Amino acid sequence: MKDLTQGSVTKHLLHMSAFMAVSMVVQTLYLLLDMYWVGHLGKEAIAAVGVAGNLNMVVLALTQMLGVGTTTLISQAAGRKDQPRAELVFNQSIVMSVLIGIGVGICVFVLMDRYTNSLSADAITAGLARKYLLWFIPALVLQFPLVSLGSALRATGIVKPTVLLQVLSVVLNAVLAPFLILGIGLPKLGVAGAALATFIAILVADVLMIIYFEKNFHYLRFKSAQFAPQMKTWWAMLRVGLPAGAEFVLLFVYITLVYSIIVGFGPAAQAGFGVGVRIMQALFLPVVALSFAVSPMVGQNFGGRQAQRVRHSIYSGLGIATLLMLVLAGFTWSAPGAMVSVFSNDPQVIAFGRDYLTIVAFNFVAAGIVFTTSSIFQGLGNTVPPLLSSASRLVLFALPALLVSHRGGFEIKVIWYLSVASQVLQAGINLMLLRYELRRKLKFEDGAEFVPASATAS
Repeated sequence: MKDLTQGSVTKHLLHMSAFMAVSMVVQTLYLLLDMYWVGHLGKEAIAAVGVAGNLNMVVLALTQMLGVGTTTLISQAAGRKDQPRAELVFNQSIVMSVLIGIGVGICVFVLMDRYTNSLSADAITAGLARKYLLWFIPALVLQFPLVSLGSALRATGIVKPTVLLQVLSVVLNAVLAPFLILGIGLPKLGVAGAALATFIAILVADVLMIIYFEKNFHYLRFKSAQFAPQMKTWWAMLRVGLPAGAEFVLLFVYITLVYSIIVGFGPAAQAGFGVGVRIMQALFLPVVALSFAVSPMVGQNFGGRQAQRVRHSIYSGLGIATLLMLVLAGFTWSAPGAMVSVFSNDPQVIAFGRDYLTIVAFNFVAAGIVFTTSSIFQGLGNTVPPLLSSASRLVLFALPALLVSHRGGFEIKVIWYLSVASQVLQAGINLMLLRYELRRKLKFEDGAEFVPASATAS
């Protein structure tokens, strides 16, 4: 375990962020390469992968719920030097991840036809989306235990092994994708090949992570005696994790709403939006990596009752996030069309994607603040405030978007401007709520009795 209650706060943040960023850069390179190879199959294939891949937002919501609850409780226990509690949470998290993963896989498979038909612009796109999901669903199931294991390591300040294993798995994915998609030396599987490559890579990552825990990491160990579900511990994780997961559900609702609004503009609009979202996700990697580092940093110091280090972690995290997003916004404005053209040579797809990136770049700084403050709340053990701000953003975006979409002469650009305005408001709400939370939670520096979030949850 790495003790984050000692040493330079900024150095810890940068060290963990750097490793997390490497992992995310490699992961996103795979996603972009995947989209590049799928792009050779036509705009319907791109749109199909975008529609099917949108289900990943639901899985991200559930894995976020699991990962945040695991990270928060283990990091706070580690800060209190309570190793038995940390190990119990770890084993309960593994059990929960397996059960939730299986349940999600069954539900998605049952609803697959209805989902693809409702969001696809035409029958061809819907059919390709179903072919993709046949292998993508098992890949989604395997993500749950992988997230649980990675979150436990991150809570203890250990990120390097996770990064190395993930890089290896992503490289495997990137190598397999063109062979399976285009049929180079193998049967041509098309979009199904992209999903199959993802499934194989995640399976390898799961196996390697389990081997690492068994052979090299002894702070948290698999204990079959702790596998029996303990509802108090599950509730402790869910109390922190559910609001964080619900934020991703709201994001899924947002993206689904956008797809439904622009469906009348055809596959080119859906493809342009899908490519634009992938590019934006790639650009956001540094600040997402930073937010992943902020959560255990705040969690361990909050568990260790070090109020000044908690504040230092917050100021440092917000400052780095703002600087990063300013740089990335400038980079996006410099060549949005060129970014999209890497993945499609269709003029309509490029035009839609270029407009999307040019406009949403105005909310990059606000998005960085939202990511970072949400992680700070996770470390403090209260994820309800960022959920409330996310809900307010959805309401502020959805109602005007639905109204203007039914007016004559409606242009998609209006949707992107509404998105920017709602994100800026969300960032402001998060900052206000965080200020209130710090006044309420950091009272132990004045000698008040301190009760950790994990204890109150259980």
